[in-house]
Amino acid sequence: MCLLVLFCVFLYLIGVIQAAPTCTTTDSSEASSFTTRTISTIVSSSVLTLFACIYSAIHPNIPSPKDSPNCVLRRRLGIMIMALIAPELVVTWAMRQWLSARHVTRQFKELGYPSIHPGQVQFEPEVQLQRQRENCLHRFLRFLRLLPVMLAQHVLSVLVFLWRFPGVLASSFVLMGGFMLYDMDGTPCLTLRPDYILNLIHNEFIDAPTLTAEQIHDKSKGNAISKGLVMLQVAWFVMQLITRAIYHLETTQLEAGTLAFAVLNFLTYAVWWNKPLDVQCPHPVYWKSTKSTPEDIHVHNETIEYFDLGILAPVLRPILELIGAPRIPTSRKLRVPTFDGSIKLEDSDKTVLQLAGLLMATIFGGIHCMAWFFAFPTYQEQVLWRMSAAAITFTPWLFFLTLRLFEVLITSNAVIFSVFTLYAMLYITARAVLLVLMFTTLRHLPPDAYKAVSWTSLVPHL
Repeated sequence: MCLLVLFCVFLYLIGVIQAAPTCTTTDSSEASSFTTRTISTIVSSSVLTLFACIYSAIHPNIPSPKDSPNCVLRRRLGIMIMALIAPELVVTWAMRQWLSARHVTRQFKELGYPSIHPGQVQFEPEVQLQRQRENCLHRFLRFLRLLPVMLAQHVLSVLVFLWRFPGVLASSFVLMGGFMLYDMDGTPCLTLRPDYILNLIHNEFIDAPTLTAEQIHDKSKGNAISKGLVMLQVAWFVMQLITRAIYHLETTQLEAGTLAFAVLNFLTYAVWWNKPLDVQCPHPVYWKSTKSTPEDIHVHNETIEYFDLGILAPVLRPILELIGAPRIPTSRKLRVPTFDGSIKLEDSDKTVLQLAGLLMATIFGGIHCMAWFFAFPTYQEQVLWRMSAAAITFTPWLFFLTLRLFEVLITSNAVIFSVFTLYAMLYITARAVLLVLMFTTLRHLPPDAYKAVSWTSLVPHL
């Protein structure tokens, strides 16, 4: 939060230093409706909004007690890069964590947590799981039938929908690595995932860890003021772009690209509303059994992967983790993986996540396609923008349909990996091109792009 405040002050000082140009129009009504803006104003408002979307909206998992500050910083920068390249995958990641937190909340409530007695933990039989899958499928099909009616109400009701599950706060804290098992000597041994906690309580190895909502909020670096400032800036940015469209003023490619991030930022913030922000230290849970040691615990840790990622591992592994690919490591000893923090979901939930990810990709790419007929300095840049915008819109759909086809054809894993690598490189290249064009097209803007609606500057914003 301190970094965000300093960044805001820096951008504000830039705006103060810049000399305000005078309005040259002679029409009094136009002069009262419009003012002028400079390149620095366009860049500062867009970059500040972009920074809020890729930094402040991200709720990372808790680092290991043995991680150095530089390691934590590098990991945070890696998350920001992924949010810059594929923000729709970050939204899907947040949704996967939220669905997992809901499931954990229900499971803990059914067991009466934290008042769990030894032998009380029972896992659901297969018949009950099958019934739950069918119920989830029926609910999803009903959702599809009612989708046209629900779309108009979804944005306004999403926060109320999230608050129907107040226990998600505690479950989110557990899933992000909030409880760390320590031995009797005070040495950290294992990050306690929900199933580990239940099993250890069942075997009387630990006492049920408890934290109140106030204690969890105290660990979180987020509060109503910090979240409100970010949402205020994003809302103002969207509002002034809508105003420009109403007055038929030119919008820059930088603003169009930032708008795409802003829309997905609203969804990310809504889904992660109950997840603690920037917690640095897990809550200690101490081993109490004298008959065994924490080293005796058998922890299932998937370390076998479908493919040898080779030199592309730094690029492809985060993407595979974000999409929840199977056989990618889902647990580590002293921390939750960077892009994880979820449990194994039902097939119906996975289908919902896949469709949600495709919808996010369509929205994100579609907003870039809105700049299809914008003014460009050169024809070549216009063609590059159109090709790249189409690529980020349709590549996720092509990959999804290709996977469904491969499932029917029972294609080898090597072929699937090759196709995944091809689509991933195509998508990353298209995103890089768009990011470059967002700034290079500022060198030659039409006259209307320098106009601004006067009253928008009176709306509070950073």
